[in-house]
Amino acid sequence: MSTFEQFVAGRYLRARRKEKLIPVITVMSVIGVASGVIALIVSLAVNNGFQNTLQRNMLAATAHVNILEKEAPGEGLADWRNLLLKFKTLPHVVAVAPVLYDQVLMTGARGNKLVTLKGIDPHGELASSDTLRHLKSGSLASLNALGNDELPGVIVGVKLAQAAGLVLDGTVTLISPQGTLTPFGPAPRSQRFRVTGIFQTDFFDVDDAWAYTSIASVQKLLSVGDVVNTIELRLDNPDLAPQAARDATRITGSRYSAMTWQEQNQQLFHALKLERAVTAITIGLIELVGALNILITLTMIVMTKHKDIAVMMSMGATRSQIRRIFIRQGMMIGVLGTVIGLVLGYSVCYLANANHLIPLDESVYALSFVPFEPGLWDGVWIAAAALGVSLLATVYPSGNATRITPVEVLRYE
Repeated sequence: MSTFEQFVAGRYLRARRKEKLIPVITVMSVIGVASGVIALIVSLAVNNGFQNTLQRNMLAATAHVNILEKEAPGEGLADWRNLLLKFKTLPHVVAVAPVLYDQVLMTGARGNKLVTLKGIDPHGELASSDTLRHLKSGSLASLNALGNDELPGVIVGVKLAQAAGLVLDGTVTLISPQGTLTPFGPAPRSQRFRVTGIFQTDFFDVDDAWAYTSIASVQKLLSVGDVVNTIELRLDNPDLAPQAARDATRITGSRYSAMTWQEQNQQLFHALKLERAVTAITIGLIELVGALNILITLTMIVMTKHKDIAVMMSMGATRSQIRRIFIRQGMMIGVLGTVIGLVLGYSVCYLANANHLIPLDESVYALSFVPFEPGLWDGVWIAAAALGVSLLATVYPSGNATRITPVEVLRYE
């Protein structure tokens, strides 16, 4: 762009005594572009924050691949010890843990609560999950140890402890509906446990509804033999879960199934992706408002600068130079608005995330505050889109300016 075109473009955007409306519209155009950029960055940052935070929390608490019974649900994985050895040889598998899950009713001082009881091998659980690394009180070593009262230990989430009125070293009763088998069907079986630990992950769904004990304790509660109903695999890269699941299925054959963490949470992540697309389209309409302001600004400048344009053309300015003057004006507005929007958008996201400005109800959203995680590439494509829309807005007024005929304009001057 030549110095001449840049000078004229900048001069036309500056205020004059008789043309106060044009600078006002110019400022509004800059604000419109900046508002669209800010809105897109903040809205997509919220979407990224929810998706990334939920994914991190899920992967910290659950396995990347779960081996489950398929042909005879309820019987468990009887040959789980041999399977553990085979799964450890699979590529990218860094930890393998046997687990026995059960849905139980927990009876505490403040009432009853339905929880997920997870029977674990402590060593394997620490290798495959991060949940029990966040003990607020108590010890994982006491999980298998029996006290003087010979009660098995249980570790509960901090929200669960608060809801049920549980304290460290206190007792709690767990009732399993799949207890002792009788001629009339399974009869509920209850067992007293001692609370030997309380964990806190800041993921409400886990802290509020999960409890951990030894595999042997759950087997006793369910009146089953040496079986588990899940084998959990942890990988060095969670994105390789589908390949690891296929490798595990080749080992187990058709008797067992392998489910990845993506499959377990497919509906949630699909909803977040759909919400992201809808948000980008809806909020992106603000960019069109900014582009409309640019179109109006340049059109008004062309209408008020007929004489100036005619004089420049009569002095040798080409039609392509006139066109580039107005394209330059539109791009100056677009660039300024985009830069302001990027700076303010990322600043708002940083301050809001660092200070937890927007609290949430954990029981509804599973998070205590709205997380803002703006993506680098989001800023790149948002800036490109804003500049592209600004450029398109210059097409009509710049073309209109080149159609001015100097002879007709200056005939009566």
